[in-house]
Amino acid sequence: MIKTRLVGLLAESKKYIVQNVLWQWVALIANIAAAITIGNLIEKTYRGMLGMTLLAVSVCILAAYILIRFGCDRLAAKASFCASRDVKITIREKIYEKLLRLGASYKEKISTAEVVQVSVEGVEQLEIYFGKYLPQLFYSLLAPLTLFAVLSFISLKACIVLLVCVPLIPASIMGVQKFAKKLLNKYWGSYTELGDSFLENLQGLTTLKIYQADGKKAEEMDPESEQFRRLTMRVLTMQLNSISVMDLVAYGGAAIGMIVAVREYIGGNIGLAGTVTLILLAAEFFIPLRVLGSFFHIAMNGMAASDKMFRLLDLPEAKTGEKEVPEQEHSIKFKDAGFCYNSERKILDHINLNISKGSIVSLVGNSGCGKSTLAAILTSRNKGYEGSITIGGTELSEISEESLMSHITMVGQNSYLFKGTVEENLAMGNPRASKEQMDQVLKDVDLYEFLYSGEGLQTKLQEKASNLSGGQQQRLALARALLHDSEIYIFDEATSHLDVESAERIMKVIYGLAGRKTVLLISHRLQNVVPSDYIYVLQSGKIAESGTHEHLLENAGVYAKLYENQQQLEHYRQKEGAEYAS
Repeated sequence: MIKTRLVGLLAESKKYIVQNVLWQWVALIANIAAAITIGNLIEKTYRGMLGMTLLAVSVCILAAYILIRFGCDRLAAKASFCASRDVKITIREKIYEKLLRLGASYKEKISTAEVVQVSVEGVEQLEIYFGKYLPQLFYSLLAPLTLFAVLSFISLKACIVLLVCVPLIPASIMGVQKFAKKLLNKYWGSYTELGDSFLENLQGLTTLKIYQADGKKAEEMDPESEQFRRLTMRVLTMQLNSISVMDLVAYGGAAIGMIVAVREYIGGNIGLAGTVTLILLAAEFFIPLRVLGSFFHIAMNGMAASDKMFRLLDLPEAKTGEKEVPEQEHSIKFKDAGFCYNSERKILDHINLNISKGSIVSLVGNSGCGKSTLAAILTSRNKGYEGSITIGGTELSEISEESLMSHITMVGQNSYLFKGTVEENLAMGNPRASKEQMDQVLKDVDLYEFLYSGEGLQTKLQEKASNLSGGQQQRLALARALLHDSEIYIFDEATSHLDVESAERIMKVIYGLAGRKTVLLISHRLQNVVPSDYIYVLQSGKIAESGTHEHLLENAGVYAKLYENQQQLEHYRQKEGAEYAS
C-alpha cells in the first residue's frame, strides 16, 4: 500500500526511509553471521573440537555482531524519527499554506473540526506511516530474499519451503484490505461528525448554559458517540483478528521450515551447524512481514487520513492577483458589483458606490442587508464577486492578497485577540511600534488608565482575551488597528460592544482619520455616521439611497425613517433611565 502522490509530496523523507531500510539490512546480515557462528560453535562442541582459544574468539565475534546489530537498530530508529519529523513539519506547512491561500472563506468548503483532525491526528497517522510502515514494507521484501540467497547454500529445500510460505502473510493482509478501507472511511467520517458537534457545543457552551439546553445537546450527541464507539470496536476487532491470522501464518511457516531442516539433518543432507543456523533464522523469514502486518491498521489509517488531507489540499482556490495597490491613489469604487453565496439568492445586487481618497463614507441599513458582506469582499474574505470593484483604479481581483492586507485594516465586532500580553497583540499591528506609540493608542481608545492600574503593556490576556470585558476587547482591537497605520480602514460595527460614552470617544478617534485615511464606516447606530462625508443606505442587497446626513433627512426616505425610529428609541431609553435614577 503505497500512495505515490503522498510519497511525492513528502520527497524529503525518502532518504530517511532508504537509510532505515539499509541499517535494518545490515543488522540482518550481522544476525545471519551470528547465527552461523553459533551453529559452528554447537557443532564443534558436539564433536569435541572446541578449544578455549576458539571459544574466546567466537565469543568476541558474537559480541561484535551483537554490537553491530545494536548500533544498526539505533541508527534505523534515528532515521525513522527524522522521517517522522519531516513528515510532521511538511504536512502541517502544506495545510497552513493552503488555509492562508483559501483565507477566511475556507469555512465555506471544509469544517474547522476536519481541519483540526487532519492537522493533529491525521498527521500523527501519516507520521507513523512514513516513519514505521514504509521502511518496514521495503525491508520485509528485502529480508526474505537476503535470507534465501545466503541460506540456500545450506539447504535449498528448506529455504524454498520457507520462501513459499512468506507470501501467505501479505495475502492475508490483502484479504482484509478492502473491508478495512471501507470500515476506516466510515470511522473517519463518524469521527469528523462527532468532532463537529463537540466543537460547536463547546464554543456555544455559555449560550447553552443560559438557555439550559446543554442537557438536550448532550442527548443529541449520544447517538453520534454510540455510532463512533461501535465503529471503533469494529476497527479494534478487525485489527485483532488480522494480527491473529498473521501470527498463525508466521509461526506456522517458521515451524514448517524448522521441521524440514531437521528432516534434512536426519537424512544426512546437511550438518548440525547448518541445521542450527536454519532453526535460528527460520523465523527471520516471517518476522519482518509480521511486524509489517502489525502496522497494517496504521497504514490504512494513514491512507484514510491522506484522503482527507488531499481533499483539503485540492480545494479550489479563487484566482489571486499579482498587482500592487497604487501608493498614491486609494479611492474605492463599486460599479454594478454583485455577490452571492449560491445561485438562489443574491446578497449584493448592482452596487454602485464611491469612496474618495481621504474621505469617510458610511454604510448603513438593517441587519442582513449585506453591509458586512461588502466589507468581507474588500478584505478578500469573500471572493468571486460580479461587476467591477477597484482600489485606486486597479481591479480588486487583480490585486495580490499580501498587498491588499498591507493597505487595508478592518476592525469588526469580533476581532480576534490572541493569548499573550497586550504588547504582543499590539505588535501585530506594527512590530516596530515603540512603547510611546503603544501608550498613545491606548490613551486614544481609553484603555491606558485601566491597563496601567495593573501591569500595563505586560498585562496577560487569556484565550480570546476572555479576562477583558467585551468593550475592552473591542477597544484593544481598535488600538491594534490604529497602530497598523494603513491607508484604508474599514470599521464594521467597531463600537457595537461599547457604552454610549466610550463609543462617542472612539468615534472621535475614527473621524480624526479624516483627510489622512480612506475610511469605510459600517454602523447600525445612525448617530455614529452623521458627520460622514457621504452615506449609502443598503436595503435587501441594493443601494436604496445615498447622500449626506442632511440630504437624506430631507428626502424623507429609508434613512430618515431609520434615523427617526432610533432617535425615538434613544429618547425613550434616556427617559426610562432618568425615571429609574430618580
